[in-house]
Amino acid sequence: MRLFLALPMLALAACQVTTDDKNDQMTIEYNQDVAENGIADAANTAEELAGKVSNDVQQTADKVENKADNVDVDVDLDTDGNKAN
Repeated sequence: MRLFLALPMLALAACQVTTDDKNDQMTIEYNQDVAENGIADAANTAEELAGKVSNDVQQTADKVENKADNVDVDVDLDTDGNKAN
């Protein structure tokens, strides 16, 4: 979601502004290569972060599974109204 918020900034960064004070002119150019490179970098960063989150989740799941394997639960299901010994 945050990546979508950064896209306008990447587009703005791809704009190159030059001023000509002698002729009192300003030129604004959009460089598509710069925009594509910025978006590719952002996508690579997002993919890298997703991989790290996935690894952390897997490690946590493994730890929880190991803890659950070490738990011994004894449940008395005597339904005859008898008290458990």
